Formats: sequence, structure tokens, C-alpha cells
Amino acid sequence: MASQNLEPFKYLDLPHHALAFDKITPEIFLPALKENLAAAKKQISRIRDDVEPATFKNTIVALETAGEDADLVSTTFYNLLHAHTNDQLQNLALEIGPLLANYASDILLDTKLFARIKSLYELREKLNLNVEESKLLEKYYLDFVRNGALLDDEKKSELRKIDEELSKLSPQFSDNVLKATNEFTLHLTKRDEVAGLPAIVLTAAAAAAKEKNLDGWLSTLQMPSYIPFMQFAAHRPSREKMYRAYGSRAFGGNFDNRKLILQILKLREKRARLLGYKNHAEFMLERRMAESPDRVMQFLKRIEVASLPAARRDVKEIEDFAKSKGAPVPLEPWDFAYWSERLKEKRFEFSQDDLRPYFKLENVVKGAFEHARRLYGLMFKESDAYPVWHPDVKTFEVTDEKTNEFVGLFYADFYPRESKSGGAWMTNYFEQGLFHGQVDHPHVSVVCNFTKPSANEPSLLTFDEVNTLFHEFGHSLHSLLSRCRYRSLAGTNVYWDFVELPSQIMENWIKEKESLDIFARHYKTGELIPADLVKKIKDSSRYLAGYQSLRQVMLANLDMAWHTADSSKISDVAKFEDQVADRLRVLPKVEGINITCSFSHIFGGGYSAGYYSYKWAESLDADAFEYFKECGLFNKDVAQKFRENILSRGGTEHPMELYIRFRGREPDPDALLRRDGLIDEVT
Repeated sequence: MASQNLEPFKYLDLPHHALAFDKITPEIFLPALKENLAAAKKQISRIRDDVEPATFKNTIVALETAGEDADLVSTTFYNLLHAHTNDQLQNLALEIGPLLANYASDILLDTKLFARIKSLYELREKLNLNVEESKLLEKYYLDFVRNGALLDDEKKSELRKIDEELSKLSPQFSDNVLKATNEFTLHLTKRDEVAGLPAIVLTAAAAAAKEKNLDGWLSTLQMPSYIPFMQFAAHRPSREKMYRAYGSRAFGGNFDNRKLILQILKLREKRARLLGYKNHAEFMLERRMAESPDRVMQFLKRIEVASLPAARRDVKEIEDFAKSKGAPVPLEPWDFAYWSERLKEKRFEFSQDDLRPYFKLENVVKGAFEHARRLYGLMFKESDAYPVWHPDVKTFEVTDEKTNEFVGLFYADFYPRESKSGGAWMTNYFEQGLFHGQVDHPHVSVVCNFTKPSANEPSLLTFDEVNTLFHEFGHSLHSLLSRCRYRSLAGTNVYWDFVELPSQIMENWIKEKESLDIFARHYKTGELIPADLVKKIKDSSRYLAGYQSLRQVMLANLDMAWHTADSSKISDVAKFEDQVADRLRVLPKVEGINITCSFSHIFGGGYSAGYYSYKWAESLDADAFEYFKECGLFNKDVAQKFRENILSRGGTEHPMELYIRFRGREPDPDALLRRDGLIDEVT
């Protein structure tokens, strides 16, 4: 990186190669990317035109490292696009996406380059490669094949155009969802309109109003505002307004995603058929544990059989309770969260508000760190030596407790802002693995949207938010504990339906008293969370299990339907969604509400034909956690097996082989149904 204006990406001057976020501005991304892509293309040309016969080193390893500087720039760009965006970055995405798509196409459609890889792949049994090297060779061969290397020139040109267009559409989809989310606010000025809302929520809403020079309270569609509003606001008309606004995001209006969805579907299907697959789902699932759409649908059907009758009973139970309190029935969707929360409070004699005082954000974070120490010997130490992309972000150095060796950097970005996408995610700025000639350490980031502290109160989390934090922290452990040589196989670079295992298994610990006692202390008194409250958390963990499970099944079915259907026969997004969702509805349909138009996982993220992965991985994590419970929550031997065979190996072997090595057998598919109390529903 020679140019002076690219100094922010000369990370070597900072401790542990940290990025100079304080110097990274939108203006530098395009010149930095262009310069590094030009350098990468020269490296690719040298590999392609090498007169020496292809070897693993001069072809596969050379390809693995050829574009590492360009990868750094593009990774940083897309991470910031979601974590701290602005109009400049959104506009740049429309230029950078095609640039990267064409760069990838130049490589993947290069006949001479593929010939070198193919020659090695055909001789792979004679190359004396180790397990990781064999997997890397296989990965590159299949990456080229699955991206058009075997097509003729005309079809390659067509594929290139498709990839370039798709690179623009997904960022546009996400941008529309974000803008539609930020566009709506509910300004309330009367006390009866905010009756029932917890004090912490009211304080945040009052602060939001004050920021806009308004009296009263301002609620938004950001999760820390929306979820508690739907659960606690007694004012039914306001709940309806919030529900309709949230459910209609990007469905009509200024940021309508319907045309984009149809374009994306047509292009994905066209791409899959060009490559010889029936549809996009078949293409995607070829490199998944599930392997085929049929197997996914069989898996989902098994869960549906258990979940649907249980969900119907859940809804009837809530309706009967609401009716007894004088509420109109049948319940509308904007009533369900409110009345289910009231019944939960009555049945288990506690509320989310009872839990919040024990879940001060800083304590929960320390608790997650302590779990990492007890299980895997990791230490987290906060440091202000590293630049960050926003003042809210905190940085931690991660070291090995026994050896004091540096393991990686952990960035924590927890509070919502208009520049941040909704939801929660973990991402890497640096993957663990070979970089600039040496095996480097990972730099990971966890991004969430938790309630900000106010002048009088710290950030107090709901139990669901604690769950979210531990989930994303599990992803970060997958990256931090990676011990691979090659970045493209390291950490979370695994089959999509396996990647949620390390994250979802962490959610299990927070339902156990032994774990909660580590960090759940009253933020004022320091008192440990009472045993009876822990028991209530445990007892209530199966509450609405059927309803929640069915919702995930419905979303997964919707994803699979979009990506197995003939896109030429779809003209109405809402009508198609209804055809799939109607049979799985347990609450009345509301006109003007649409899931697909804000379904960022499958149209703006990487979960297309993969949303089933959450339930698939749940079945793995339920089975894996049973092993911990049998031997002890912090059993060193089981933790070491999980670390060695799951967390450290990335995608260097097939995930089923890794799981069997950890567990001693294949996963029991009924473990999830047992955990949710749904096993008796299976016929």
C-alpha cells in the first residue's frame, strides 16, 4: 500500500496490527480498494502465467494470499457499512459492490488459472497434503466450479453480469430496511399512552424525545424500544401503531423492497440454472450439512409436527387469559406479546422488570468473559490503546490465561444509533490465519442494540438481551479460538448450518444457577440473583416453546419457498408470502403486514436458503449441551474436546466428522424437542 492517502490501512504501526479507525474516512475506501485490487490482479496474473508446473504452494497458497490487502479494505468497508453507516458509505456500496464482484469473476472465470487448480485437484491423492491443505485445495476447486469455471465464454459473461447486479441489490435491500426502520417514530404525550412501560424504557423514550426537542416520550422501531413497548404498553391503539409500522417496513412507501426482491430472486435462480442446478436452494445446500432442499424440508416438517399443535395451545391459553381480563378476542398480533407477558408474570410470578436489575450490561459482559476463562482459559482486558469507529465502542485484549500469549482483539459495540443496522451480529476485521507471510491473530467485533445508560440508570438488559450477548459472544469464541493456517478455512468459515452451534450453545449456560451466580448481581445492592428467580427463569424457558418454534419453522419455510419456486411465476410478493405462511399462522393475518420485505437475513445477508440453519444448529447445541450437563457445566475435559474439535478447527474438516469426534457419536435429533418439552408432540 504505497499511497500516502492509504495510511489508515498501514495497520502495522499499531499494537497487534490494529486498524486506525480514527483515520478511516469514507473518502479513502475507493482509492484504497482500487490500489489493492490492482496489486492483487498482478499477483493473480503471476500465478496464472507461471511457467513452472502447478504446486500447492505456487498456486493454492499463492491464491489464498494474493488479495489479502484488498480483503482488509473491503471487509472494513462492509463492517462499517452495517455498524456505523452514512450516506457516503451507502452510495459507495453501489460502486464497491460491482468492483468486487468483477474482481471475483475475473479470478473465478479465468480458464488458465482454473486449469492449474484442476490439475492439482486431479492429483490430490498423490500430493501428500495434510488434512487442512486437502480441504483448502478442495475448497478452491469447488469455488471455481460453483462459480462458473466449467461454463463456456458466453455463459461466463452472463454469470459475470448477474454477479455484478446482485452485488448492488443486496446493499440496497438492507439500506431500505434501515431507512424504513429509522423513518418511523411514535411520539406520545399523555401518561395513559405509556401506561405499563417499565421505568427504564420510559427514561429512554423521554431521552429520545428530548434529543428531538419534543415533550413526552418517543418510541422507535429499534429493538430496545420496540420489543418492550409491545410487551408492556397497556395502550392498545399505540401497540397497534407500532406493530403495523414494524411489520410494514419496506413494504410500500419511500423504501419499498418488493421490486428488489423479485429482481434478486430472478437473478439467483438464473445463476443457479446457468451452473446446472434446479434452483438457488439446491445450489446453496450442496455445501451444507443438510445437503439438499428435500432434507431441509423433512427436517422442518418434523419440527412443525411437534410445534404446530403446541403453538395453537399456546395461543388459546393466552386468549383465554386475556379474555378473563376483559380483553377482546380473538387476539390480534399486536396483543399477543402484551398478554403473553402478563400471563407469564402471573404463572411464574416474575416479570422482565424483575430481572433487569440483575443484568447490568457491564456485569453481563464480565460474566461472558468469565465463562470463556473457566471453559477455555481466555482472559479479556480492556484497553484504550486502540482506535475505534465510534466512541461507544470498547476494545479488549484477549490472552491465554496459562501462557499469557496474545490471542486476539475483541471490539464491543453495544448501543443503538441511527447509523447502525438493527439486530445483533459478530464479525471479523481480521480472520485468524496466514496474512503477510505469518499466521496472524483474529480481531473480532460483537455489535448489538441494547438500551443505552441514562443519566440516572446504567444499561440494564432483559433476559432476552443477555441471551443475545452470549449468543454473539459464542460466535466470537469460534473466531478467537481458531487455530488454522489458512484464513478462508478459519474460525466461522464453516458450513452455514454448523456456524450457529458455537453461538447457540452459549445460550444454555445462562439458564443455569451455577452460571448466573457468576455475574447476575443487583446493580445497586450487589445481591446475587435469588435462587427462586433463577428457578423461575428455568421453569419459564419452555414458555411458548411451541409458538416460538413454529415461528422459526415458518420463516425457514418462507426462505425455502422463495428459493425453490419458479421466480418467473411470482409477481406479487405479498400473495406468494401468504401462500406459504397461511397454513402456519396461529394469529390473525393483518393486511398491510409483510415479513419478506424486511427479511434481511435472506435478502441482505448470507442466509438465503439457509434460515433453517438456526433450528438445525439448535438440534446440535441441545445435544452438545446435554454432554456438558452430564459431566459438569465447566468440565475441563468436555470443554477441551469442544475447543479442539469444534472451535479451533474452522472449516478444515466436514462438520459431522468434527462433531462425532467431540461427542463420540452423531447428534441426537430429538435433543432439541426434549429441551423444548415438545417431544410428546412428535407422531
